[in-house]
Amino acid sequence: MNGQAPLLEAHGLERSFQVRRAGGLFGHAATLHAVDGVSFVLRPGRTLGLVGESGCGKSTTALALLGLLPRHARASGRILFEGRDLLALSERQRCALRGDRIAMIFQEPMTSLNPVLTLGQQIGEALRLHRGASARAARQRAIELLDLVRVPEPQRRVDDYPHLLSGGQRQRAMIAAAIACEPALLVADEPTTALDVTVQAQILRLLDDLRSELGMGLLLITHDLAVVGDWADRVAVMVGGEKVEEGA
Repeated sequence: MNGQAPLLEAHGLERSFQVRRAGGLFGHAATLHAVDGVSFVLRPGRTLGLVGESGCGKSTTALALLGLLPRHARASGRILFEGRDLLALSERQRCALRGDRIAMIFQEPMTSLNPVLTLGQQIGEALRLHRGASARAARQRAIELLDLVRVPEPQRRVDDYPHLLSGGQRQRAMIAAAIACEPALLVADEPTTALDVTVQAQILRLLDDLRSELGMGLLLITHDLAVVGDWADRVAVMVGGEKVEEGA
């Protein structure tokens, strides 16, 4: 496994924000650094835990990977995915990767899932966009994916709206949407936020099973040292926006 080419590499990743501070008649522009000099390597089929305290820039790093930074933010350095520098891609090229080769599970499923679309519509969106699946085929695959992530009664739940599900079921539905196209890289940003301890363990086990079954690389972002200790192959620690250590 160690001889495999890296799936994802970050070299000297920096992210800054352009802000306007008070002072004088119109204030003045200033640059605030949120992430400074982050580097790590993730190989196919492995789990890298990116761990650090709240506010250290973990989620900011994830958004930089997917090209989802706000307009007033800038990213520099190099992020190589399958040998391609993500920061050098056009927005069209990034869109072709997002949801297909790279997918992300966000922290809060209730705000990430669209409340006016059914689970089947949301899970099938990537299949229609990236695979050209018909609405019927996408719905059938959505049922299969809900079953894969262990949502009870997937044939019925596929037509449910997010508010009808429990927190754990919503998280499973969001995972189903993320893996619809069997991505090479899955970014999980605090995937067990606001879940009770029992459900947290179930979600983490599910992610590990899917990583193994689908051969994905998993970037697991968390502030919980116990989580990375149990589930990560390697760990990168961030403190105050800097990656300070990486090891087994």
